[in-house]
Amino acid sequence: MSKLTDVPKRILIGRALRSDRLGETLLPKRIALPVFASDPLSSVAYAPGEVLLVLSIAGVSAYHFSPWIAVAVVVLMFTVVASYRQNVHAYPSGGGDYEVATTNLGPRAGLTVASALLVDYVLTVAVSIASGIENLGSAVPFVVEHKVFCAVAVIVLLTLMNLRGVKESGKLFAIPTYVFVAGVFIMIAWGAFRGLVLGDTMLAPTAEYHIKAEHQGLAGFALVFLLLRAFSSGCAALTGVEAISNGVPAFRKPKSKNAATTLAAMGLLAVTMFCGIIALAMTTKVRMAENPATDLIHNGVAVGADYVQNPVISQVAEAVFGKGSFLFILLAAATALVLFLAANTAYNGFPLLGSILAQDRYLPRQLHTRGDRLAFSNGIVLLAGAASMLVIIYGADSTRLIQLYIVGVFVSFTLSQTGMVRHWNRHLASETDQAKRTHMIRSRAINAFGAFFTGLVLVVVLVTKFTHGAWVALLGMVIFYATMTAIRKHYDRVAEELAAPEGPTDDSVRPSRVHSVVLVSKIHRPALRALAYAKLLRSDTLEALSVNVDPAETKTLRDEWERRGIDVPLKVLDSPYREITRPVIEYVKGLRKESPRDAVSVIIPEYVVGHWYEHLLHNQSALRLKGRLLFTPGVMVTSVPYQLESSEAAKLRARKRQDWNAPGAVRRGPAQERPKEPTQKS
Repeated sequence: MSKLTDVPKRILIGRALRSDRLGETLLPKRIALPVFASDPLSSVAYAPGEVLLVLSIAGVSAYHFSPWIAVAVVVLMFTVVASYRQNVHAYPSGGGDYEVATTNLGPRAGLTVASALLVDYVLTVAVSIASGIENLGSAVPFVVEHKVFCAVAVIVLLTLMNLRGVKESGKLFAIPTYVFVAGVFIMIAWGAFRGLVLGDTMLAPTAEYHIKAEHQGLAGFALVFLLLRAFSSGCAALTGVEAISNGVPAFRKPKSKNAATTLAAMGLLAVTMFCGIIALAMTTKVRMAENPATDLIHNGVAVGADYVQNPVISQVAEAVFGKGSFLFILLAAATALVLFLAANTAYNGFPLLGSILAQDRYLPRQLHTRGDRLAFSNGIVLLAGAASMLVIIYGADSTRLIQLYIVGVFVSFTLSQTGMVRHWNRHLASETDQAKRTHMIRSRAINAFGAFFTGLVLVVVLVTKFTHGAWVALLGMVIFYATMTAIRKHYDRVAEELAAPEGPTDDSVRPSRVHSVVLVSKIHRPALRALAYAKLLRSDTLEALSVNVDPAETKTLRDEWERRGIDVPLKVLDSPYREITRPVIEYVKGLRKESPRDAVSVIIPEYVVGHWYEHLLHNQSALRLKGRLLFTPGVMVTSVPYQLESSEAAKLRARKRQDWNAPGAVRRGPAQERPKEPTQKS
């Protein structure tokens, strides 16, 4: 099996890396930006459209509120970025929001944050991929006709890229991300030049359309609710900001400084692009509707079900560059590609957080292990599976998926910033240096404002989006929380059971006697080797045990046993129903019942084969027996291997491959442990 899978594995993800090469996978800022910030940067491709879609409920007249909503999103973005810059300096070990909340607010708050982030990472992949598929589908009909299949295929491709390692995936993703950012800035600059200097009139393809308002003349509370809902949709631009604080260990030294610089660059780029697209959308008179088939009117007639509503960024690019122009095509391609790559933020955040949670015994220990390429492979595969399932359930529909979005990230924002306030309060209580106290007070003020603002937004998101799908995200958080709590209780219970006491116990007391039982079906080399090994153990009693399922074979075995004069007594168990496992188990239990203080050693001869298909033909009875005997107290099971020629041939073939992994090779732990305590206090 190892030979069968080893070559494709090496082709897909590359040769395994040594643990001491972990430093070579660390990221410079120019690569870290597209790796960790591709999600918030790419969200400008759909966040402005989400704002206009909600405002369209009240008709075109409500569009004039969009600049004010953009200003609110910008203030929130700068607040969150400034707050997280404090986080990465205070907690550079990679725990991010989870570590901040756990350290300062307690394990339950930390687990709540972890649940929220895990849900948000899964949704980031699903939303980004679905949105990218829809953008690509406007140019390639096949993609629209097979949305779910194409979305899952992209997830698989991204998974393989990330399994190759963070640095390699970062290089792959850097170019399209930077092309997208450059394209948006060129569009904003050229649009401003045409409008302000040349005085050109730029019109989007939907500029002459009218919107049939679902609710006309909204005022008072209804209008406020609509604006709050539009604001909450625009907050999709903030998703992924927390990934940098979770990924500080992946940065080159000085880690905290580089992470803080990357955060600032990401925030500045994202808000500039978001505001620029909103401004151009207003200038070019983009029209969007939640139900375009019936609510978009052209020449007095609804556009109908065949109409494809292009994203805001696509309509603006067409107005600024001209349909079919080189820059229009380049930006459209880069937009579709960067939406796919935006999922990479989650591919870096989810596995790292999963590793930390596994280290703290809230998730299976396998998530704490680095794979061949020093990436957290198990976490990457788990994320891909969860996102694929979500895409299949929701039919790769970004409009439905985005309603589930941003709840989790604002839960983590709020609890993290509240935890940072507690962090500064704790340090201020013992700090006497006035300069450091001034710095801490300023940092506390930033985090306090961040906690208040993000908490307010969380309430808005829950109120305005709960019935539109946010309840699904909350349900996912509850499921994650309950699962991780149960896993932690299991690990704690097992650790308590396994803990070695100071005084003597039944486990450390030497058994009175040892009964050795060798299982035989016929006399052959493996059986003779097992008998020879059993004699070497010098047990108090030794016997061979066989099960009579075929009288003729049993008679042949008895005759051969006597002819050879084997000096080990042979005991044959009758099995009227032709079972092998149950008679052996009952016999062993009987020995234990007669002498509870005695130990029973069951010795099983096994073949060692060299081809995967041979495993299906041998050792099945032995596997079943071992599985049952594991649940029998006081019984030790020993396998005595006998290597067939095919295993020797496999060994020779293996020596020819330098990086061959032997069957059963298991990696334990990450290449570098996470420090438990923050290395910096301010």
